[in-house]
Amino acid sequence: MYLDYASATPVLPNVIETMTRAMGTFGNPGSIHQEGVAAANLLKDSRARIAEQIGCKAREMIFTSGGTEANNLAILGFAKSLEREVVPRSGLGKARGPTSALSGTHWIVSSIEHPSVLECFAEIELRGGHVDFVDPDSLGIIQPERVKRLLRTETIFVSIGWANGEIGVVQPIARIKEVLRAHEETNQTIVLLHSDAGQAPLYDGAHVHSLGLDILTLDSGKLYGPRGIGALYISNRVKLSAIQLGGSQERGLRAGTENVVLAVGFAESFAAIARERQSESKRLQVFRETLEKGLRNGIAGIVVNGDLKRSLPHMLNISIPGIDSEYLTLALDNNLIAVSTKSACREGEHQKSHVVALLGGDEWRARNTLRFSLGRDTHAHDIDRVIHTLVQFCATHTE
Repeated sequence: MYLDYASATPVLPNVIETMTRAMGTFGNPGSIHQEGVAAANLLKDSRARIAEQIGCKAREMIFTSGGTEANNLAILGFAKSLEREVVPRSGLGKARGPTSALSGTHWIVSSIEHPSVLECFAEIELRGGHVDFVDPDSLGIIQPERVKRLLRTETIFVSIGWANGEIGVVQPIARIKEVLRAHEETNQTIVLLHSDAGQAPLYDGAHVHSLGLDILTLDSGKLYGPRGIGALYISNRVKLSAIQLGGSQERGLRAGTENVVLAVGFAESFAAIARERQSESKRLQVFRETLEKGLRNGIAGIVVNGDLKRSLPHMLNISIPGIDSEYLTLALDNNLIAVSTKSACREGEHQKSHVVALLGGDEWRARNTLRFSLGRDTHAHDIDRVIHTLVQFCATHTE
């Protein structure tokens, strides 16, 4: 039983079929012969289909190798564009060359982001930029007022994930954008807003313009599409510089021959999840409520991490006192139940969840987390079995 859809989603059967057909179009999309033109047309169509789903123009979106590369390009590509500037920038003074161009710049990021975001901001600090981290409240929400208190006249970039990958809480992105707009008007500056979408598009159909985003990261591997491809929406307010060199593909921002087959698969998966978004959200929310109730009734002292009223409908993150979560995860795996303790990119690195630790509470809470993430192949009998298995195990193994 697979309950770790937040780590990776299976590729949909119709997506595999579509990709298999696309493999017959093998030309390089940069070539001008018929085979190349056919490949370029498939790429163009895929880009347009994905752009339609997030409410932007096709020319505003580029393909990457996944969410991690997209986040790196969004953050470090913007930093590099500042480092390459030779003219003064409003509010920043004169550019003084690549070793000091970020000095005097101010950046804000939520402290509960994915490592591919947080580590980029660690790099920004090494390059001379000043970074402030905005913490969530006890329910996992990044409150707009907390962002507002950190803003300065030198602030140029804010990054807040659309929905947290560990606890599933959907952030008030549109309200945060309102705060940034007011700040821009008052100070006559530009503050870019970036968001890592993660799995949010599975169950939230908001568009980039309704959210007020300048940059958005997408990852096919989280959306029932093939791994190895992602996308980055870039508004006309944003200037990026390439961090991968060697070609002029993707508006000169991402060198390398485009993977047409993966792009086709990504577009097909995005269209499929959009068609079923509403019904699947309702179905999984019922299952999650059943799971939460069953575990609360059967296990003493468990804590639900995050605000379930504001979270993605397929995710439940809990902490269980008196039992090691990694040991419990392996025990569940022995019973053919796959769950995780935190983000897959953090598994094995740290003894506790950095996200849950920032919610407050007793120290054990961040060490003893379990994340259940449901999906298309989850059924009612699966929920019943995981409740029974976990309750029984905890009854006999709690310290």
